[in-house]
Amino acid sequence: MQQPPDHAYPRHWEADVVLRDGGTARIRPITPDDAERLVSFYEQVSDESKYYRFFAPYPRLSDRDVHRFTHHDYVDRVGLAATVGGEFIATVRYDRINDRGLPATDPGDDQAEVAFLVQDAHQGRGVASALLEHIAAVARERGIRRFAAEVLPANSKMIKVFTDAGYTQQRTFEDGVVRLEFDLEPTEQSMAVMRGREQRAEARSMQRLLAPGSVAVIGTGRTPGGVGRTALRHVLDSGFTGRVHAVNHAFPEGTDRLDPEGVPAVRSLREIDGPVDLAVIAVPADHVPEVIDDCGEHGVQGVLVLSSGYAEAGTEGRERQRALLRRTRSYGMRLIGPNAFGLINTAPGVRLNASFAPVMPATGRIGLFTQSGAIGIALLSGLHERGPGDGSPAGVSTFVSAGNRADASGNDLLQYWYDDPDTDVAILYLESIGNPRKFTRLARRTAAVKPVVVAKGARHHGTAPLGHTVPTVRIPDSTVAALMRQAGVIRVDTVTELLDAGLLLASQPLPAGARVAVLGNSEALSLLAYDACLTEGLRPRRPRVLPSAATPHDFHTALAEELAREGCDAVVVTAIPWVGEGDATAPGEGEELAAALRSAAAAGPAKPVAVVHLAMDTFATALAAPAGPGVPDDVAAAADPGGPATGLGEPAAQAGPEAPGAGAAAPTALAGPETPAADGVPVAPTSPTAPYPPARTPLPAYPAAERAVRALAAAVRYAAWRREVAEPGRVPAYDDIQEAAAGADIARLLDHLDPPAGRSVPLPAEDAAALLARYGIPTQPSLPAPGPDAAVRAAARLGYPVALKTTAPHLRHRSDLGGIRLDIADEEDLRRTYGELTASLGTPEELAPVVQKMVPRGVDTVIRAAIDPAAGAVLSFGLAGAPSQLLGDIAHRLIPATDRDVDAQIRSIRAAPLLFGWRGSQPVDTAALAEVLLRVSRLVDDHPEVVGVDLEPVVVAPHGLSVLGASVRLARPPATTDLGPRRLPAY
Repeated sequence: MQQPPDHAYPRHWEADVVLRDGGTARIRPITPDDAERLVSFYEQVSDESKYYRFFAPYPRLSDRDVHRFTHHDYVDRVGLAATVGGEFIATVRYDRINDRGLPATDPGDDQAEVAFLVQDAHQGRGVASALLEHIAAVARERGIRRFAAEVLPANSKMIKVFTDAGYTQQRTFEDGVVRLEFDLEPTEQSMAVMRGREQRAEARSMQRLLAPGSVAVIGTGRTPGGVGRTALRHVLDSGFTGRVHAVNHAFPEGTDRLDPEGVPAVRSLREIDGPVDLAVIAVPADHVPEVIDDCGEHGVQGVLVLSSGYAEAGTEGRERQRALLRRTRSYGMRLIGPNAFGLINTAPGVRLNASFAPVMPATGRIGLFTQSGAIGIALLSGLHERGPGDGSPAGVSTFVSAGNRADASGNDLLQYWYDDPDTDVAILYLESIGNPRKFTRLARRTAAVKPVVVAKGARHHGTAPLGHTVPTVRIPDSTVAALMRQAGVIRVDTVTELLDAGLLLASQPLPAGARVAVLGNSEALSLLAYDACLTEGLRPRRPRVLPSAATPHDFHTALAEELAREGCDAVVVTAIPWVGEGDATAPGEGEELAAALRSAAAAGPAKPVAVVHLAMDTFATALAAPAGPGVPDDVAAAADPGGPATGLGEPAAQAGPEAPGAGAAAPTALAGPETPAADGVPVAPTSPTAPYPPARTPLPAYPAAERAVRALAAAVRYAAWRREVAEPGRVPAYDDIQEAAAGADIARLLDHLDPPAGRSVPLPAEDAAALLARYGIPTQPSLPAPGPDAAVRAAARLGYPVALKTTAPHLRHRSDLGGIRLDIADEEDLRRTYGELTASLGTPEELAPVVQKMVPRGVDTVIRAAIDPAAGAVLSFGLAGAPSQLLGDIAHRLIPATDRDVDAQIRSIRAAPLLFGWRGSQPVDTAALAEVLLRVSRLVDDHPEVVGVDLEPVVVAPHGLSVLGASVRLARPPATTDLGPRRLPAY
């Protein structure tokens, strides 16, 4: 029988999981030391549950039972337990059986009988479903492909666990027992079920932290000031709708109230009657463990640790942080922090500010997550400046700044925001990504329903900030950025760009295309916007420059006309202030113009509008005013039909038929009468205007044209991605792929090569070619040529014309150094070329020459696939040589790649025109190229043991292609991946 050495304890089976109600549990293998825990657990199970498990009254476990249920070989007999607070709450076990249902004796037996027992108090929390995911993964690892389970018909809960799992199954009924048999190979349905459960559970765990019914601030100082007292003050000032308690063991005995706050005060959580949902911990790090114990024993659902002194403080602090996480999870709690800035929920039913932010942000539709407290302050401050007031586009729904991010992370917030009705845009500032593979998966799903905007710090030095104990990501940041784009993430570089993009996406509809109209009363500013559009890859119309003395009515008319134009997908409005005689600005000009633009945008087709302004602060504020009444009364009053209308000051440009350029004036659209200017300063005209109706459409305002256009371009690209994913590509099922045979080859090669744990080994050239051939990827043979006679024999075998190439590492693929000689026509030519090669570059022993048959000329490309331990499997493509090696012109896609993915990948590199007939050359066979990319993707996706594939060069000709060089690396598959059962990360 298969058996690991010395019945080794499989530590990699241990996992923390989030349950259906948002609490956590730890799943681990059962060991002989668990005998007392098992007995205690069984005593707390009801007689009915025992009956369902054993099909008969079974009041207690015998010593023999306890021994059988705690002693396993971790191969043919495996038991897992779910624990909370160190005690069992559920168990599952399997026993390998043969086709007759008897204990297995043949190593080839691949079926097992599985049984569960869940403590009654924890039934309905999804414990059995989580255990089924993990025991199925364990069974697959041990060569078991099928589970069988016998269940009493009355045990509907357990039957539902099996039937809802999504596996392919059979169901029979005999002798009063339901027998279920199901394959353990993951299916599309089983993966969807698992991902759905993961999302609901993790979202619920965040909801318990963000919307608690009661909060205890532990470490509240006895005198004003200090971290704890400040946190309490902010909770109260925010108008929190739940119960608040101040906790400090140093309060004098008999203290029951903290003044002047007037909140209940206790020395310990044990003195609080009723539940505490969230504990805000502000005590020194040395005292946090005992506080966590108090929280766990009181049933607290989650903790926010503001205390510092953890991983950011060095090695000792890092160990303290790991211990904090283990202790917190052992009680089934989630953790934000340590060293956290805090969390905020602006929902009217919650109103919680458990953070260091002194002011509660406005209620809105933007969700914020940061790891840095400083960036959190910058984001909150920036949003407040650009849209004060509840309901403004700059308002916040929820905010979390997680500090060292030991537990709750951006992934958890993505799970929460995915179906949160109060959040329309997700904004994240990340300094490290603990699980990039999961992040891209969650971001892709979330981005399909709402925008996800990300800025990442620490991009270039390759290390996470102090405090972030995360795996090292080996792939460069450019690759991470490419994978984010594939997942629909809007990647930006700065905090300012985070706000710019977030505000536009939170307030404007998505554009239907890249056609942009530019209008305004300043030719210079309009030209800047026009140029910025071209730089960002948009398709701007020639700017429509209004008269310098244009009125709000003129702006309203022009914007309405552009929005109604069929060839327009978005509008950029530019505006500068009018300056009257004596440098006096027109009263109310900003508010009236804002009302005019908002009214036109609200009345027109649903197209995004971005406004660029200079020195018009009240204008920007009025544009971002909260929806609802729309325009304040004083704003409406400012639009007096008989009073002076707003003039906007720059001399009008004259209309012209050409697009803007050197010596060409931008076209002017005259929407109203123009008043002559005196000394270059326009005089405000009188124009018939009326108060604009209240508009529910706030507009984003930007102080620079390039910022507005950059945000708009991000929205255009995101909208295009949304349209593409609405019709997803497919992973082709090629009939000639020999998946099973390739798997057998890989198993044989791994047994022969026996790579060390965690290391990969290259395959010999012949084995690499054979493996690739299993997936329909033929390679051109290379025959060694250690001497001229061997080269002649090789050429005779392959047929002339041939190529002579060196395989020395420093000369590989370097035709520019003379290491590759092509079009050798005959034996005489070959011998002469061989002599020249060895005379100029080195001895045959140094060069290791090979002979290859010439193939049709084309474009040399390179195809690679690699597995990063954190980011997952990545497919890369570029042109061979300088474009990819010197310029980094490489496109990346996540594996498995679809046909649409690889088509876009081929076209996304800067040198792509060389493949499509650049400057009159003949286009090459990109369809054949796409097929090879898809086949490589399938190989790596089907076999996790394949950790590297390198095809270089792949010569793509007008008809067909040739793979001239290939290498493959194998490694033992990782114990766990993102495709395995759900689990919380542990660093």
